[in-house]
Amino acid sequence: MPKRLWRSRIRLALLAMVGVLLTSCAGAGAIGSGGRTLVIAIVSNPQMEDAVALKGEFEKEHPGIKLKFVQLPENQARAKITASTATQGGEFDVAMISNYETPQWAANGWLENLQPYIEKTPGYDADDFIPTIRESLSHQGSMYAVPFYGESSFLTYRKDLFQQAGLVMPEHPTWQQIADFAAKLDDPASGLSGICLRGKPGWGESLAPFSTVANTFGARYFDEQWNPQLTSPEFKAAANFYVNLVREHGEVGASSAGFSECGTHYAQGQAAMWYDATVMAGTNEDPAESKVVGKNGYVSAPVERTPEAGWLYTWSLAMPKVAKDKDAAWQFMSWMTSKQFVKDVGNTFGWNRVPPGVRKSTYEIPEYQQAASAYAKPTLDGIDKAQQANTMVNPVPYPGIQFVGIPEFQDLGTRVSQQLSAAIAGRVTVDEALEQSQEYAESVGESYRETR
Repeated sequence: MPKRLWRSRIRLALLAMVGVLLTSCAGAGAIGSGGRTLVIAIVSNPQMEDAVALKGEFEKEHPGIKLKFVQLPENQARAKITASTATQGGEFDVAMISNYETPQWAANGWLENLQPYIEKTPGYDADDFIPTIRESLSHQGSMYAVPFYGESSFLTYRKDLFQQAGLVMPEHPTWQQIADFAAKLDDPASGLSGICLRGKPGWGESLAPFSTVANTFGARYFDEQWNPQLTSPEFKAAANFYVNLVREHGEVGASSAGFSECGTHYAQGQAAMWYDATVMAGTNEDPAESKVVGKNGYVSAPVERTPEAGWLYTWSLAMPKVAKDKDAAWQFMSWMTSKQFVKDVGNTFGWNRVPPGVRKSTYEIPEYQQAASAYAKPTLDGIDKAQQANTMVNPVPYPGIQFVGIPEFQDLGTRVSQQLSAAIAGRVTVDEALEQSQEYAESVGESYRETR
């Protein structure tokens, strides 16, 4: 589909949302009591909350700038940030986006090119970023977002429970092995689930882990001719496996459990295993948040037909093209993604709370090496190996591993995830969910076939 056509389609749809989503937001670059006020939209994950807690340090160093954070759960943040950026509403000076949005929005002219800012900032050292992360946020050789934390996906498990049960976790497990372990360790009577898996609707929620399962089972969303493949034997096998595993041995209320819910469930000792983002490890090993500190093992994402299965993702900071005070915005962005910020988090909150998976230098800090000894290598290995060639069986016409890198996936992926969640809840069968999902995908695939 020509860029101008899908851009028009997105803008028409988003204009209807803007009035509802943004009426409560102060205008970007507002004048506060101490000077300029930057309005920053972020996802309310634990690592981002640490940045909010440290905002006073930034304001001391930059006395003319005040920070106002708009914190929202992931699904709401995506909708609000997308609406504002796509319509050039100017509500935010800085917005948290990912490697899904960055290349598309950069090509569309919605983001400021950060390369000139990076190059004129002494000591910022963009070469210190892990290459796969840096490349995922670049367009035509320039970075259009800077990473706050990076991740792949892996599986954590309770070493003590495995030892008690006489079970041994392989370094590279298969999904069938994980299902067998979950069945043996599942103990509803004592409040212990065999595994925790996301079931909450959202293209960045349940569809992220599920898509990696689909990939390694040999499934794909579209073939190379943009024909949807959601009712293929491989997609059905993956969906049945995922739904059955979480229904039989997953957490209570799985159809509404996302990353945060699974994180709480596991950290409170209520699950024997959890497959999710590598960033989970910081919470698992934080004594202030977790009851299972020191009891966890970490292994690579389970596989079926591929050598690897982990995803690649980074929450990052971008500057909308229409931001009013770009120099001040960059001062904040470079502070929150700097080497010094990593040290400030470690010294203030503990080294397990450091934003992982972004800077190579983080993994050279002795305190972090000690704190992250159980999960640093699996995290770096996962990020390094997260490529389509390693994680997919068949070629696809789109970028992305746990997402389809096209604008329409925000809507399509959410719709598919709603069907998956309904199957987990038992409201529809897996076949019914996939048949409906195939219909959603058909209209998307058709628009791309027309432009071939």
